[in-house]
Amino acid sequence: MDKKEFLSALEARLAGLPEADRRSSLDFYAEMLDDLMEGGMTEQEAVASLGSVDAIAQEILMDTPLPKLIKAKMKPKRRMRAWEIVLIAVGSPVWFPILIALFAVALSLYITLWAVVLSLYAADLAFAISAPAGIIAAIALFVSGKPAAALLFLGAGLVLAGLTILWLLLCNLTAKGVWQLGKLTLRGIKACFVRKKGE
Repeated sequence: MDKKEFLSALEARLAGLPEADRRSSLDFYAEMLDDLMEGGMTEQEAVASLGSVDAIAQEILMDTPLPKLIKAKMKPKRRMRAWEIVLIAVGSPVWFPILIALFAVALSLYITLWAVVLSLYAADLAFAISAPAGIIAAIALFVSGKPAAALLFLGAGLVLAGLTILWLLLCNLTAKGVWQLGKLTLRGIKACFVRKKGE
């Protein structure tokens, strides 16, 4: 495959992007190919070194912000007919509340996950506050002549200090997992628009 064929194939796969973004990507890869050929590669070697056109197009589309993909997808390719506008307007009492409900459910699930993470951090804060309180109480009890109670509070304070560290690790892992889940969900939504664009 030569440079012209490569750029033509890439342009076809980026058809769903706005014109400015598509042109910017094509210019970037054209310049990259020129640089590789100036470095001594043949045109075919330079194109082969970039990898698959499909993989490059997929990467560009996945790096494109979701609002741009949605805007490009929703942009009509032709003028809507009167009966289509009427059908959308008449059907809006059905599809619009369903759309809002789906969005509300997804948002509430995401907020609930972060509420769980926040409650885990709150529990860790309680452990962190209780640990030094137990140790201070142990010192006070030891000074007042109650060594058995002092040992009990000292042990409880040390256990709570250890729990604070372990619980913090659990909280951090949970927060990281929820963050990754959010990113994967967003990538999944993006992938739906990218696949539809390629068809």
